[in-house]
Amino acid sequence: MKLWMLGSGSRGNAVLVECDDTRILIDCGFGTRTLAGRLKSIGVAPESVDCCFVTHEHSDHVKGVAAATKRWAWRAYATAGTAANADLGDSLTRFTPGESIDLPRMTVASTGTPHDAAESVGFVITSRSTGARAGVFYDIGHVSRAIADACTSLDLLVLESNHDDDMLRTGPYPRWLQGRIACDTGHLSNRAAAAFARDAVTADVRHLVLAHLSEKCNTPEVALGEMRNGLRRSRFRGTLTAAQQDAVVGPFVPGGSRAPAPLQYTLGV
Repeated sequence: MKLWMLGSGSRGNAVLVECDDTRILIDCGFGTRTLAGRLKSIGVAPESVDCCFVTHEHSDHVKGVAAATKRWAWRAYATAGTAANADLGDSLTRFTPGESIDLPRMTVASTGTPHDAAESVGFVITSRSTGARAGVFYDIGHVSRAIADACTSLDLLVLESNHDDDMLRTGPYPRWLQGRIACDTGHLSNRAAAAFARDAVTADVRHLVLAHLSEKCNTPEVALGEMRNGLRRSRFRGTLTAAQQDAVVGPFVPGGSRAPAPLQYTLGV
């Protein structure tokens, strides 16, 4: 198993997961030109991607889905709620939150998530050949019991760390938007992400990747510092990394160090 963050933030999100010869995207929030360029930078042909799994219908997660599925003959997977609220193209398979989808080299299990979207989900991907497990959970207002249960026995975890509470409160957003971001169906704060990770991550988690950082109410240094403090007395002994909006980060590999890549804002814990 290998996982790359192709970009994460309010201007687009995409996660590439590879198990043997099967490749999938979690979300496609970039146009095809941007996406093709980022895939090319890691030696991956867009045509080699099998399908795209969509977390929810917001534009920073679905902007490129319809064009990419048409151009490269991908199949898109989405919940009925997401499909009803986004133009995802014709090559679409609907699934129910909680359902697992079996692919040749991996199983993709979905979990319903608390977000201000029609029927949002996160995913846990399991390699059939090695049993390695990667969880991708962002755009979540809080960590529900279902998410916590799904995040057991992971090797890789991509977790939202969207905003610093103080920076959100004193930042440029109007009060109504601050309230939307901070509510139980908004976005996970640095503090909430650290509190969850402290109890959830184990020595088996080799890489913890912080995703969907706010450009106005967070910084990589602040998010990593909060998480590092939260994990200080935990069993986590892996690598902590902040995803970037405009650069590829990875690959992250279970059970060992990831290969050289343009990684920044990385801390060992």
